Amino acid sequence: MDVNSPAHRGCFFRERLLETGVPQMDCCLQARNSVPQNLNDLSGALQEEWDAMPQQTISRLVDSMRRRCQDAVDTQDHMTSY
Repeated sequence: MDVNSPAHRGCFFRERLLETGVPQMDCCLQARNSVPQNLNDLSGALQEEWDAMPQQTISRLVDSMRRRCQDAVDTQDHMTSY
């Protein structure tokens, strides 16, 4: 989950996400024909992008959560390999 923290906005982090194929909702929103103008538009656009995400991608990300959480525990919440 990208919570828009400074670490998540860094160039290295964004490049790593692209390399690993992790979809970025903000990139999907920017690529739309019309940019959301208010909170209702944004909510609807996010829902549409979520609905359009392939089930295989969602399953892969869900399946990786145990490993990602364990990695965070092992590194004591310092930088992980993800």
